[in-house]
Amino acid sequence: MSTAPPARPALDPRTRLLIEGPIAPTLLKLAAPNMLMMLVQASVGLIETYFVGKLGTDALAGMSLVFPLFMLMTMMSAGAMGGGIASAIARALGAGRRDDANALVLHASAIAVGFGLAFTVALIGGGRWVYSAMGGTGASLEAALAYSNWVFAGAVLVWLFNSLAAVIRGAGNMSFPALVSTAGAFVLIPVSPVLIFGWGPVPALGIVGGAVAALGYYLLGTLCLAAYLLSGRSVVRPRLKGFRFRKPLFWDILRVGLVAALTAATTNLTIAVCTGLVGTLGPAAIAGYGTASRLEYLLVPIVFGLGAPLVTMVGTNVGAGRRERALRTAWIGGAIAFGITELIGLTAALFPYAWLTLFDSDPAMLDAGARYLRSVGPIYGFFGLGLSLYFASQGAGRLLWPLAANLVRFVVAALGGWLVLRATGNLTYVFLTQAAALVLYGLGNAAVIAGGAWFGPIRWPRAPRIQLSKG
Repeated sequence: MSTAPPARPALDPRTRLLIEGPIAPTLLKLAAPNMLMMLVQASVGLIETYFVGKLGTDALAGMSLVFPLFMLMTMMSAGAMGGGIASAIARALGAGRRDDANALVLHASAIAVGFGLAFTVALIGGGRWVYSAMGGTGASLEAALAYSNWVFAGAVLVWLFNSLAAVIRGAGNMSFPALVSTAGAFVLIPVSPVLIFGWGPVPALGIVGGAVAALGYYLLGTLCLAAYLLSGRSVVRPRLKGFRFRKPLFWDILRVGLVAALTAATTNLTIAVCTGLVGTLGPAAIAGYGTASRLEYLLVPIVFGLGAPLVTMVGTNVGAGRRERALRTAWIGGAIAFGITELIGLTAALFPYAWLTLFDSDPAMLDAGARYLRSVGPIYGFFGLGLSLYFASQGAGRLLWPLAANLVRFVVAALGGWLVLRATGNLTYVFLTQAAALVLYGLGNAAVIAGGAWFGPIRWPRAPRIQLSKG
């Protein structure tokens, strides 16, 4: 007597849409609120930079020194470990493992606290050495330390905010994290200049005021996300009763998140090393490069707006055993990302001063920034392609090849940049080397996925041959 296999748990409608809905419309529908969220977060940082720029070139240079490290933390918490969190939850829900998905929420929170404390200790204890190595001296170094000590004192808040948002996105809800981020920005934008310049009884805190305003944003956002998860309205619902930490669930997040974190670290190390190369030419050059390269950092949240649903859609389909659909989702997302980032890059290359003069008018700063945008901007499409396929690889749980592509980018940009600067002393050649590195990064990620790095070569369905009878 045969025994029927156990019935598969019913899928939530949100999860079913990821598996059965049309790929491009579903991807764009999920990406729209997420892109809004990331654009709002990026705009908050740019507005803060605008106000800090009013304090002078030294303050702007100091913030440019801190920015790669803060973006490292943001990319690790939102894009890297956040991608690992979203991927783990999506795969669990796609496979019908609802209890594991619920338990992953507290595992993700524990990871966030641990990494946040590590950033606090590292940057408060070693900040002076790091920023000095990046070229900071005198007043610009002191401005960097003042901002850094405050913003990294609250690193746990940044990690918790991005990790809880990743939990909610992994369950297929892109709208609520976007709502929280947008609402928080409407509070932060007027508060930031008040704390920087002072107003009425509020004293002027200078560059520190921007850091304090940012921490307030992450605190309120974390409380809102936690309240939503505990309210029972989310697909995943953390439960404290009978809860215990389990190594397999930690590993389910970390096996993707740690490799992704190395990728994020390599990306930001590339910017940091290039900042150090530019720093040999003085604070104005640092400010120009730092301001121009912020546009590249702006591309990260834009592509992340598309990449987060890519993680969720790919992960859910992998969990459900639908590999061909997961691959098609990755290619469609990559094409969209290439188009968006290439358009932005070409616009920046044609009109560099429209961006740069928003922040400062120093001639040396404008010269360095314009050289960067004219050299690297036309190549931004390859950055968007590589980054979107990196996010898709997070969903598939296959990140070693994207890490290798990012290491190639680092070697070409950092070592190649050092060699051409040493040989010619010309910043333009340094930036052209960075452009070549981005091309290799984008094409490298595409090549390895096309070559079967996820699941091995997949044979697509073919029409059966029709045998004609003789006679």
